[in-house]
Amino acid sequence: MKRVVPLFRRNLADTWRGLALWTVGLLAALFLYLPLYPSLAGNGQLQDIVDTLPPELVQSLGYDHIGTGAGYAQATFFGLIGFVLVTIAAVGWGTGAIANDEENGQLELTLAHAVTRGQLFAERTAAVLVKLAWLTAVGVLVVLALNEPAELDIESGPLLATGTAFLGLTFLSAATAIAVGGMTGRRAWALGAGAGIAVYGYAVNALGNQSEDLEWLHDWSPYSWAYRSDPLVNGWDWHLWLLYGLTAALLLIGWLVFRRRDVAI
Repeated sequence: MKRVVPLFRRNLADTWRGLALWTVGLLAALFLYLPLYPSLAGNGQLQDIVDTLPPELVQSLGYDHIGTGAGYAQATFFGLIGFVLVTIAAVGWGTGAIANDEENGQLELTLAHAVTRGQLFAERTAAVLVKLAWLTAVGVLVVLALNEPAELDIESGPLLATGTAFLGLTFLSAATAIAVGGMTGRRAWALGAGAGIAVYGYAVNALGNQSEDLEWLHDWSPYSWAYRSDPLVNGWDWHLWLLYGLTAALLLIGWLVFRRRDVAI
């Protein structure tokens, strides 16, 4: 009997050890930073540290609300450490979905086993999405578990909205790497595109935070689409549609080009 979604299953089976290591890293970051909030905020030490920093740097890093539990979780995990860690994983998995295999010759062997290109692209993309959803769920659940002990005072609805934004933002980097890998078959291009869109989004958002004259830059930053409305406080925002819409468009283009491109099989 023909196995259902074989490439999806194989990808998860081949990469579960890496996923486990990324999960441990994420847990380490969460348990390192979040429990510190009561001691830092309680005696005013956190605000004293922020006050010593240049206002421009505070705005760029999103530390202007770090004195609140939601602001602290956003600034330390969702907007910085967690974002960096999961984006690195996303770019690596996205690059490995197609470009890596094509450069080392493995892709030709896979496609020779009665597997269509569209199927390969879709199933490997789904596997990357599932792994990122797992890491996002781990982050959200740990924040929820530490909410009371760490005195973060975060509501479950806004936390879910932030998790959705976090997943969309990191999956955008993965999708970019997958799409560019599918269009070019080159690992360097896929890796650079996936990392580049993450750096671009963060940098443009930081510039937009500098002054009112530059606020228009937020309209062009995927990072800003995810976090501009402060979802950890205010909940859902329509800018998420831009984030997921761009991701879907990139994947569609990559899928269409990959189905027709010569991969020398």
